[in-house]
Amino acid sequence: MKKPSPLVEITGTGRFLPDDIVTNDDLAEHLDTSDEWIQTRTGIRERRIAPPDMGAAYMGAAAARKAMEQAGVEPGEVDVIILATATPDRWLPSTACDTQALLGCSNAVAFDVIAACTGFIYAMSVAECYVAAGRAEVALVIATEKMSSIVDWEDRSTSVLFGDGAGAVVLRPANGSARGILSSHLGSNGDLADLLYRPGGGSAVPLSQQVLDEKSHLIRMEGREVFKHAVRCMADSCHVALQNAGLTVDDVQLLIPHQANIRIIAATAKYAGLPMEKVFVNVNRYGNMSSATVPVALDEADEEGLITPGSNVLTVAFGSGLTWGAMALRW
Repeated sequence: MKKPSPLVEITGTGRFLPDDIVTNDDLAEHLDTSDEWIQTRTGIRERRIAPPDMGAAYMGAAAARKAMEQAGVEPGEVDVIILATATPDRWLPSTACDTQALLGCSNAVAFDVIAACTGFIYAMSVAECYVAAGRAEVALVIATEKMSSIVDWEDRSTSVLFGDGAGAVVLRPANGSARGILSSHLGSNGDLADLLYRPGGGSAVPLSQQVLDEKSHLIRMEGREVFKHAVRCMADSCHVALQNAGLTVDDVQLLIPHQANIRIIAATAKYAGLPMEKVFVNVNRYGNMSSATVPVALDEADEEGLITPGSNVLTVAFGSGLTWGAMALRW
């Protein structure tokens, strides 16, 4: 199979994490849990929590500024902003438009993508199409989540899992470079939506006192079922993305999976055929930041020198929808 030449490359990455750290011991003060219980089941030690007055747009803009600085891009040069989030600051307008205003990217078209934890990979695929088709010279992809705003802090099965943060990348035409997006594979199955969802608070079940009393506007999850589907779908997506890129698992220098919990990460790596030595893990420090986990990890891996020019990087995620996807990159 002929290996594809990248049409779009990543020229800058950035991340933002709130300062406030909430440890497992902090949660154990008001939940029937312990640091040992949480770490054994999830691998999470702590997570970042945004203050009440800090929203998704603010975090996304902060991450984007770092990516733009690294890429040498000015606000007026950005043609499109595609923002992934499951925690918009408000229903109207889009968080992308609020972020555009914060960044001063007055020439950009801006819109949101909602695919939960898979949102960054979905947004990257859309941005790749924009740039490859010549509709944009500079694309800004942002994933930003304030998960602390949609979890029930009295429910230990979900509240221990999530954290807040944002990551961003700048995409430009590859113009013959060997670096960039090699392939991607996306999937979804709406029949399984009720395994991970928020029942109330939308247009079908509008926000009301009953919704607030029942806490149906907050996350509900069938953990065991989600685990089963997540591992299978992510492993399968990895295989398809590698095949489409003309690569094998032996060609991969680093796997950057969605940081849901350590058990899902380890099982996905096993079934994808990659040793844990080739897997980037930071779920212990940040928890599950939904769509932001992959770009935050990508920026950290680059900063730490775990990926260098020419490295083959495989990213993969799974989330509510159900949605999943993988993307093969050459750094």
